[in-house]
Amino acid sequence: MPPRAPAPAHRWERHSVRLRFAVLGPVRVWRDEEPVNTGSPQQRALLAALLLRGGRTATAPELTDALWGEDPPDAAIAAVRTYASRLRKAFGPNDVLVSQSGGYALHVETGALDIDVAAELAAKAEQARHAGDRTRARELFNQALALWDGETLAGVPGPYAETQRTRLEEWRQSLLETRLTLDLELGLHAEAVSELTALTAAYPLRERLRELLMLALYRSGRQAEALAVYADTRRLLAEELGVDPSAELSDLQQRILQVDPALATPVEAQHTTAPQPLRPAQLPADVPDFTGRAAFVRELSRQLTATGSGVMAISALAGIDGVGKTTLAVHLAHTARPQFPDGQLYADLQGAGPTPAAPEAVLGSFLRALGTPDSAVPDGVEDRAALYRSLLGGRRVLVLLDNARDAAHVRPLLPGTPGCAAIITSRVRMVDLPGSHLVDLDVMSPDEALTLFTRIVGEERVHPEREAALDVVAACGFLPLAIRIAASRLAARRTWTVSVLAAKLADERRRLDELRAGDLAVKATFELGYGQLEPAQARAFRLLGLADGTDISLPAAAALLDLDPLDAEDLLESLVDTSLLDSVAPGRYRYQDLVRLYARACAERDEPPEDRDAALSRLLDFYLATAARAYVQQRPGDRLVDHLTPTRHPGLDFTDLDAALDWLFGEADCLLACVAQAASGPASRATLRRAADLLLTASDLAESGANTRRYEAVADRLGAAAEAAGDLRAEGRARTALSHALDLRGELTGAEEQARRAADAGAAAQDAGIAGLVMNRRGILAQYLGRPEEAEDCLRRAIDAFRATDDRPGEAAALCNLSRVHLAHGRTAEAVELARHGVAIYEGLGRTRRLANGKYALGVALTQAGRAGEAVEQLTAATALFHENRQRLWEGMTHYRLAEAHLAMRLPAPAATHAEQALTMGVIGGEWRRAIILTVLGRALRELGHADRAQACWREALAIHERLGAAEAEDVRALLVGPASVPAASSAPTAAASSPPRPR
Repeated sequence: MPPRAPAPAHRWERHSVRLRFAVLGPVRVWRDEEPVNTGSPQQRALLAALLLRGGRTATAPELTDALWGEDPPDAAIAAVRTYASRLRKAFGPNDVLVSQSGGYALHVETGALDIDVAAELAAKAEQARHAGDRTRARELFNQALALWDGETLAGVPGPYAETQRTRLEEWRQSLLETRLTLDLELGLHAEAVSELTALTAAYPLRERLRELLMLALYRSGRQAEALAVYADTRRLLAEELGVDPSAELSDLQQRILQVDPALATPVEAQHTTAPQPLRPAQLPADVPDFTGRAAFVRELSRQLTATGSGVMAISALAGIDGVGKTTLAVHLAHTARPQFPDGQLYADLQGAGPTPAAPEAVLGSFLRALGTPDSAVPDGVEDRAALYRSLLGGRRVLVLLDNARDAAHVRPLLPGTPGCAAIITSRVRMVDLPGSHLVDLDVMSPDEALTLFTRIVGEERVHPEREAALDVVAACGFLPLAIRIAASRLAARRTWTVSVLAAKLADERRRLDELRAGDLAVKATFELGYGQLEPAQARAFRLLGLADGTDISLPAAAALLDLDPLDAEDLLESLVDTSLLDSVAPGRYRYQDLVRLYARACAERDEPPEDRDAALSRLLDFYLATAARAYVQQRPGDRLVDHLTPTRHPGLDFTDLDAALDWLFGEADCLLACVAQAASGPASRATLRRAADLLLTASDLAESGANTRRYEAVADRLGAAAEAAGDLRAEGRARTALSHALDLRGELTGAEEQARRAADAGAAAQDAGIAGLVMNRRGILAQYLGRPEEAEDCLRRAIDAFRATDDRPGEAAALCNLSRVHLAHGRTAEAVELARHGVAIYEGLGRTRRLANGKYALGVALTQAGRAGEAVEQLTAATALFHENRQRLWEGMTHYRLAEAHLAMRLPAPAATHAEQALTMGVIGGEWRRAIILTVLGRALRELGHADRAQACWREALAIHERLGAAEAEDVRALLVGPASVPAASSAPTAAASSPPRPR
């Protein structure tokens, strides 16, 4: 057998060594990247014995004992010398293998032996763990474990190798258990279940693995299975060893039975250092109910009070009006006050108003505060600034400059020497203020917002209506000023409840008017900033507020504004600088919730209706045109794009499939929001049709799982809007999308009803674009619902419709679905051929996402045809394609099918692993799909000897089927009442024989 390929270079990437050695697997050597022949098994045993001595000399007798034990051959010493000579020759001219004191030693460079690298990684992992960096520790443990390549010292004979093999395998298990413990500490319990299930099957008597599996199952919401693991363990230990489970395992069982809240996923304690209580001096009073911002206070306090830097500290806080810049700045100044014993200066520069404070006047005030008599205060900004800086020389003074217009406004007011510091607040980001520490202040977190609201209103009023209070702070957009206004109104009205206030703020059109108390008003603060915008900025601010998505990309914004992207970017970035718009990532922009409401109010007041409609129409055009280009990337040959409503925008170009998918999933919220907006009010037929087309071209969003329910809700709303408008074409397409989404969630009856209505509307509109899609969908659903004759008729009509439009991918999909119908009739040979035909069509079109669907169908057919080995090959390829294209639902369902195939091959361990992976992915396809996966998992677990866990899976599956009224309940009930001790392979029917029609 030729030498194995060298170990991956990343294992030793920190070291540049000529010879590298491995014992964590087969004993191997590489010179640079070329493998070195290590000779016979006995010669490798000698090499291993020397490598594992860490450079110490081994005498010839010690080596003979290591290789042969108590019964060495007559020429053992001579053989050892021969082996050493051959190794030295193989290593080349160097001093690696040396003769010393009648024996041999192997001098290995640092980092050249995999076990040394593993030990170093494990030590660093423990250090990171003790330091509290669990994520880094887990990464290092994984790197250490990755160095093993199969069984340690594989194929190496001799008693020494056997002893070391046992020791190193035990070390490996210890590292693995520690890494799995970290998985659970980091909340990765769902992902850990699959691995732990396989490990407990391989090492049934390791109680620590069983303990971790119980904890992982419990944290995954699978309490019954966790308890079943304990029952399995107790039975196994009694039968094999005649002992009871350890105290730790028994204690964990009791805690699970008691639903101990301490078993929840641990969260690392957040250690914060409370600011020292401070007394105001020459500063505005600190806010008594200051809430949150702890991280900012710590960061800015360190920056302001850092010593030894040799420069003056400047912190510039920017953000929209009402976000709490002044409150934070004042609180920060009080926090830092002990570090500035020579005084604190404050000025409101009124930069948001029409007449900002003049620097000359502010300097005069500062000079007088510093003890300069009026007669000694010079005239002019420059002279006053020079005297001001001279007076501050050698002092430690803190200057708070609130509400600055821009950097030019504050430059004359800054101290000029180290030891002093300045805090500046402004709605503008002062990127042109050299040496400043810029801070973009965002709204509060929900917890911080609720805490502030409670402090103002009172715990006794908020606690009984906590949900309503959360609605209030959410309606306030978590903006501190808005929360303070709303809470103050409630505190002043003892007859109001929190629910009354929440109801008042629920109306978006009245919300800004409700957020007014005394001389405080949210709208008034926004008007100050809006009034300072240039005309082009103001137009962009208004129009961007019309879009419903949580944010907007630069290309989408350019389309909405009807501008070149470069010009649009200049405008948007200028709005970011004014803090009226946020840049959440390069090329993406977002309004704070209340600012969006204000922008829309400005648009309704200042933009003609036709201009508002035109802007939203351009945005819809952009999304449809670009989604169509992404659709083509994923589905070459699909003819749906020939039947889409024409757009004026050409859409974005994509260089490859990954780029198309990145765009589609990155824009998911915006796409669906755009469709929902089109369906929300009076809309033209052109708008409704483009919105329906956008849903069809973005159907992958439903199949990803993350957006299925949102996609369904939007399709439902659009279908109703199209029906109300009498547009049959838009209605048929919207209901086609809705049927697809309902199917993905397992709502088969509703999906069938929508498919029927889509077919009726499409036929009345003579819409050839969806004729094949609708009949294909009706065929799928008829098959699911146990009507194979109707399914076959619909699918053959779908094939005819697809062929009429030369839609080869559609034809392949219908052929694969027809294959499933033939399986229901027991015509497995025809089913296999139909699926192969579909796969051939897909392969002829190139490596498309839908090739995965074809391989999935072929794998199912091959499993039922008794050719499970071939099925595994097809399903494995389908899994990789689904994963590559981010189709989590079908990736999970393919794992389920792989579990079936492995069960048919009498391989329960991989079957259980695949079933666990399907469950870990969330079983996006609804409760029914979860139940059928649990059933298969139970079969695999029973064959592995985990009878109690199998029963727990089946009980959960039965409960789901009974709740849904599914026919599969009878099959599961039979499994539960059957003899648990009889292996599934001999007592249960095969998956192919017992399974009803299942998802594609």
